Amino acid sequence: MRRPSRRRVLTTTVAVVVWAVLAVAVGLTLFLADSRTISVASHDAVLSPNLDGTVVVRTGPVLPDLRLDPGGRVGVDVRLGKTEARTTEELVQRYAYIGSQPEGPRARVAEVVESMARDAAVRGGAIALVPLLVWAAVGRDRRRELVRGARSWRGAVAVLVVAGLVVVLLEPWQDEEEPVDAARDWVPLAEWLGGSVPLPAEVAGLEVRGDITTAQTKRLVESAVATYTKSKEWYAAAAGDAADLELREPAEDETVALLVSDRHDNVGMDEVARAVGDAGGATAVFDAGDDTSTGKPWEAFSLDSVTAAFEDVDRYGVAGNHDSGPFVRDYLAGRGWTMLDSSDGEVVDGPGDAPLMGIDDPRSSGLGAWRDDGELSFAEVGERLAEVVCDADERVATVLVHDANLGRETLDRGCADLVVGGHLHVASGPEQVVGENGEIGYRFTTGTTGGAAYAIAIGSKIRRTASVTLITYRDERPVGLQEVDLLTNGVFEVGEYVELTYDAEDEEPTGLPPVTPAPGPESEGTTGPAGPTGPPTDQ
Repeated sequence: MRRPSRRRVLTTTVAVVVWAVLAVAVGLTLFLADSRTISVASHDAVLSPNLDGTVVVRTGPVLPDLRLDPGGRVGVDVRLGKTEARTTEELVQRYAYIGSQPEGPRARVAEVVESMARDAAVRGGAIALVPLLVWAAVGRDRRRELVRGARSWRGAVAVLVVAGLVVVLLEPWQDEEEPVDAARDWVPLAEWLGGSVPLPAEVAGLEVRGDITTAQTKRLVESAVATYTKSKEWYAAAAGDAADLELREPAEDETVALLVSDRHDNVGMDEVARAVGDAGGATAVFDAGDDTSTGKPWEAFSLDSVTAAFEDVDRYGVAGNHDSGPFVRDYLAGRGWTMLDSSDGEVVDGPGDAPLMGIDDPRSSGLGAWRDDGELSFAEVGERLAEVVCDADERVATVLVHDANLGRETLDRGCADLVVGGHLHVASGPEQVVGENGEIGYRFTTGTTGGAAYAIAIGSKIRRTASVTLITYRDERPVGLQEVDLLTNGVFEVGEYVELTYDAEDEEPTGLPPVTPAPGPESEGTTGPAGPTGPPTDQ
């Protein structure tokens, strides 16, 4: 085999070095010139990377800009745009709530910046190949001819013309006015507030733009700092207590899933729910929907938060009636969630390989392939769901829906072991149902994980009892439930573990008595005269 000549090796090495230098230069230029628009802290926001290593949040003309040095080499400039907040006070308080649980927004911004870096690297590498390919395509003889031509008067004229065009395009004689921001100094937040409120350690390095700000604006910021501190401490304490809860420990042949529902933007409860899941040995999470209040893109912060909290476990979800439109489903699916859509009869391997099916609430995000049939009622969707579950090739262990009443027909036919949901904001069940075929199934409704009294639960603490439920699987079917409640005073109540049995001779399980909720915005149009297990009505 003939070895390559020294000249060829040298030429290849030089080409690789030139390509690498060009790729880095072009890629870095593209990276720093790039920007992306995403939703951050309930705002439309434009992200622009920088090499200062700082995170700068430009809030607009009313509130002071913020700057923080997280200690990295790459930073980001965040320019906040439109938001749906009705008042500045509401907006500032929302900043405090979201800022007290920064994992979701931080992970989302980091994801976008990393995506920008990857795209810039790919484009830089591709662009850097162009001059090398042109060099190779021209060939040695033609290159020599071009060099000789450049030494002539024609070549000199061509060079001058190109240089002139570059100068005209760059317009170096144009003096840009100094931006207003350049005349302002960054000062520590504590100095800017004048020591009026104690600052938590997490914001000790935070700086604000030192301009003339009204006393009213400073009072808003002071209130936000107090809210931040209160929210951070309350939920951190709850998460710490959750880690020490005495919950049933799963056996080696068992798998546990954590059921959450009706978070309604309460990002503070995400770390608490995760702590309960960890204490109970959960390796999967079911999200029964209503993560938002309106299903609009400004609520992406809530979806980022729940994703960050459960990023390393198996995640399954459906959309609730408040997750109106396709945004919530599509966003969570893009963040790695398995969003169930059983309108096509698909069965998913759930926790412990237990067959799993589910569907979005028909009063909101959609009906999968059933959209072709026009507007279907709640009862009609329940019947369709029963048909696909009963027609499955294997018995379905779990049906995940937002409102457990949607699975009523499925249980009546005896086609599933367990139907779980939320929606009522209070727990109900498990209720044993003997199907027409003699098979036993259960219906269970978990309470609101966000501690929501209404359709939105943003706040420095929960407004009503917050609930999560641990579901235990063995031999590919659910065998037990354990509810965990967090009261508004920060005290946990752990329900007893309730075994689910499937022998017709066994008695119905006890431990979680049905609860009939008082009429409210979440129960209207979803319960009949018999309470949460009564006949469903359309909404």
